[in-house]
Amino acid sequence: MDFRHTEEQKMWLDTLDRFMEKEVGREYTRKHDASRQFPEEIYYKVAEEGWLGMLLPEDLGGMGLDPVMYAIFCEKIAKFSLDTAACFMQMIFTANNLATHGTKEQQEKYIPSFLKGDQRFAISISEPNAGSDAAAASTKAVLDGDHWVINGAKMWCSGAHHKNTTIVLMARTSQERYDGLTTILVPNDTPGLEIRKLDTIVRKSLGTTQCFYDNVRVPVANTLGKVGDGWNVIGKHLQLERMSLAASYVGNARTALDDTIRYTKDRKQFGKSLSSFQVIKHRIAENEYELAAARLLVYNAATMLARGEHALKEVSMAKVFAVDTAFKVAFNGMQAMGGYGQMPEFDMERYFREAKHGMVGGGANEIQRSIIAKEMGI
Repeated sequence: MDFRHTEEQKMWLDTLDRFMEKEVGREYTRKHDASRQFPEEIYYKVAEEGWLGMLLPEDLGGMGLDPVMYAIFCEKIAKFSLDTAACFMQMIFTANNLATHGTKEQQEKYIPSFLKGDQRFAISISEPNAGSDAAAASTKAVLDGDHWVINGAKMWCSGAHHKNTTIVLMARTSQERYDGLTTILVPNDTPGLEIRKLDTIVRKSLGTTQCFYDNVRVPVANTLGKVGDGWNVIGKHLQLERMSLAASYVGNARTALDDTIRYTKDRKQFGKSLSSFQVIKHRIAENEYELAAARLLVYNAATMLARGEHALKEVSMAKVFAVDTAFKVAFNGMQAMGGYGQMPEFDMERYFREAKHGMVGGGANEIQRSIIAKEMGI
């Protein structure tokens, strides 16, 4: 299979490269990582370019791009930071879910303001006692007339605290394990909803939160998809999310490896550059071919999604291998840089932190391996 980019895709790559160098850059990324601030200026510039709607159909004001073009975006937008990339990726694939499963009224309410950069989204699946076992969710939504009344607690709801954010909540509406889950849109300023920001070593710009629902009332009209179909609504979203995560880790690992190469060429020890030592050469060479393999897995998965093919196994393979490769690249970079690798101004420690997070975020790598095995029939 030929995964070489078309001329249109190459132009898209070049456009994104120029944008990242001009508008983002290393200093901006370091500043927002240290200050834990959402990249508002960059977010609105992405909105002005029309890129927030890249996956949305043209009749909803979007660009109508396919998952391959989206993978290219994710690879490039993560060039300096996976956290910065997450600020965009989460919004884009959640809006796509709204376009797929939302009613006309929901689309008219949320999508125009989303395309302007004003409307934000957060996804709320995990709970204190239901992480990888997401179907064990116990946060309940009970019908009361024409409203849902929601009670429970959710964990790791990234970006839920930001202004004008609507939470895409997966809640239990009946006792069936899978068919008892429903997806509901909950504005983050709804009475009874308490949001606490969590202090973590990653997701500093986007941020992650714990959400408490105490008799939170939202209209039944806020149901996303059918009642009892929340597992499928979220499941379709997760394939696109995991593919985009894999692409972003490939993009960030490329920067980390390039930083390692540059540092080891410049750094002199024992009278010669670090890159002249065989152990360093071999680590870099190994990272290079693993990164190339990860990228092929990503674009294979993206191509299958673009064709509408069943790609659950391929998406999981791409996610696992891309994240593991990114972690190895950052780990080797940290080792090569010694003490300097642990300093924020050298960026490698951020690559390392963010790569470690990828082993858990978006579906733990152990769960991805179980999915792969199940798809293989074992």
